[in-house]
Amino acid sequence: MGLDLDYKDGQTPLDEEEKEGLKIKSITTQGELDEFEQLNIEKAVEWTIHSKFKLEKILTEKFVKGLHKKMYGDVWKWAGDFRKTEKNIGIPWTKIGIELKNLLDDTKYWIDNNTFPPDEIAIRFKHRIVSIHCFPNGNGRHSRMMADIIMESIFGTEIFSWHQSNMVKVNETRNKYIKALKEADKGNFTPLIAFAKH
Repeated sequence: MGLDLDYKDGQTPLDEEEKEGLKIKSITTQGELDEFEQLNIEKAVEWTIHSKFKLEKILTEKFVKGLHKKMYGDVWKWAGDFRKTEKNIGIPWTKIGIELKNLLDDTKYWIDNNTFPPDEIAIRFKHRIVSIHCFPNGNGRHSRMMADIIMESIFGTEIFSWHQSNMVKVNETRNKYIKALKEADKGNFTPLIAFAKH
């Protein structure tokens, strides 16, 4: 019995080889997968709460990969590794390393020069890392946690509430989120910042 996944609007399908990376073979449905991933993510949240990270450490490829591994490492063998396949969104996989480095350098520049307010820096980072689409799966949740770490560890402010939602279920909240992302694609970050704060 293979893994039968049910993709929602805005989610990226896994290819067969990526599905093979599932560590818990008893998982066969989307619901079970969501549950195991959520437990794993909660452990990662605990880890971030009890750690203090410095700017130099956060804005590195090592940290970006390490956080993804913490979030998904109990469930997926490829957690923390950049994808090696093309997806329906994201840049060509061969350019992930260089584009991520550009984003990390830009973010350092924004912080050093107060280019944008803190919440906008975190949201711009979140939006761009999703558009790079570093990993086979989990990019949305990973980007939200990165934004929270930037808010808390770099700026010493409250993390975003993201509507208290894990945004996996299809509902009005997810639709609002997708709409806000589409606005950010056009360069208007206001709806996404507002969404993150509620």
